[in-house]
Amino acid sequence: MIKFFTFDKEYKISKKKILYEIDKVLKSGQVFFGQEILKLEINLNRYLNSKYGLTVKSGTDAIYLALKACGIKDGDEVITSSLTAIPTISAIINAGAKPRLVDINLDNGLIDENKIENFINKNTKAIIPVHLYGSSSEITKICKIAKKHNLKVIEDCAQSFGSKYKNKFTGTYGDFGCFSFYPTKVLGTYGDGGFIVTKKKTDLKKLKLMRFYGIDSKSKNGYQSILDGTNSRMDHIQAAILNFKLKSINKDIKKRQLIAEYYYKNLVNISFLKYNKFNTSHSFHLFVVKHKKRNLIQKLLKEKKVETLIHYQNPIHKMKNYRKLVCNFCNCLKNSENFSKEIFSLPLYPSLKLRDQKKIVKSLNEIMEKLN
Repeated sequence: MIKFFTFDKEYKISKKKILYEIDKVLKSGQVFFGQEILKLEINLNRYLNSKYGLTVKSGTDAIYLALKACGIKDGDEVITSSLTAIPTISAIINAGAKPRLVDINLDNGLIDENKIENFINKNTKAIIPVHLYGSSSEITKICKIAKKHNLKVIEDCAQSFGSKYKNKFTGTYGDFGCFSFYPTKVLGTYGDGGFIVTKKKTDLKKLKLMRFYGIDSKSKNGYQSILDGTNSRMDHIQAAILNFKLKSINKDIKKRQLIAEYYYKNLVNISFLKYNKFNTSHSFHLFVVKHKKRNLIQKLLKEKKVETLIHYQNPIHKMKNYRKLVCNFCNCLKNSENFSKEIFSLPLYPSLKLRDQKKIVKSLNEIMEKLN
């Protein structure tokens, strides 16, 4: 079986070096808020060419803390895509706000920037564009809309580390950029981890306090909390792994791009997603294709020992817990519903062997030939 995702091959190649980094951390006797974290924050800011940034426990926490840093409170509304991972929505709700769901472009699954202004009202405080699959939303247009209406922009970059829009990294356009380092991501550790990019030093200071209960470690009055916060520390083991993997991130992204290129050139009778002309570097977190007989194709691929997944099978507003977010008679999210019925994702990760790529292409092409 060709697994949809696995890091065992990657780990096997780098096992000695990774274990060396972990051993070094444990021998140091320090696992939180030390040199390894500072090193990672410097390295990530340097890579992204971002002004300020800090590590947090997860990508979900990154969005939540960015929302709180914006002053989001009960009764506020945050605009985002109807097709996204649950963490985007849970972060908004946990921050006390109400998500306002906007439909997507059928070509690529990204938020339709032309529909955003229809959802802005006096309660709207922020927009969260989701850079899905490694592709970039029309972020400059979204930022212009936000500026016009005095709204904050928080970029959800969980799936777009290393992607560029107009030769500038996603996450560096809005007021905040939020990244995830979950193991399946373009840059992933072997646990949880997240990163927040911001432009203002005042926001950085606030985020540093909020990620650890609002405690000011430099306070002259001793141990105390000076604002509401949470526990969102990244540990040194995850940071050390990320520092190591960051050294080869450009090579890994290039491998992803080459695998995607192989799929584009050799797959037939299947629809590909289109990304905008300004997406100058697509990191291909996922390789998503579309077909009306998606379920049957997945079943037949599984019989041929090729594992596939769906990202995402249900738009947010179709999930039981979130149906209350939209009117039952609302017809404004049809693209999300139709898109989610046809998409599925093929295996794509740097350690995917050429022979496996060939088997995936051969298997899918054989199935498509019979179906058409």
